[in-house]
Amino acid sequence: MSSLRTILSSSALVGMVAMGYGMWSLIAPGEERRRELIKNLPESNPVRMEETRKRNALVMQAIKDAAETNENIARGLGRPTK
Repeated sequence: MSSLRTILSSSALVGMVAMGYGMWSLIAPGEERRRELIKNLPESNPVRMEETRKRNALVMQAIKDAAETNENIARGLGRPTK
């Protein structure tokens, strides 16, 4: 009885995995759709990529400035500290 239960549970597990893989293959985009998605990524546009680089440089500079000061800039500018 125990071996029958093991065989049935193993078969059910294999069946569930196969069903999940089958459903995944149905909803996964095809090669043509995947290429189209990659082509339309923001990183493929040089102008947008340059804007992102500038914005990242500004953010990194702000983080560097905040790390070099002893003030808590998260509390707001111009507000006296206690």
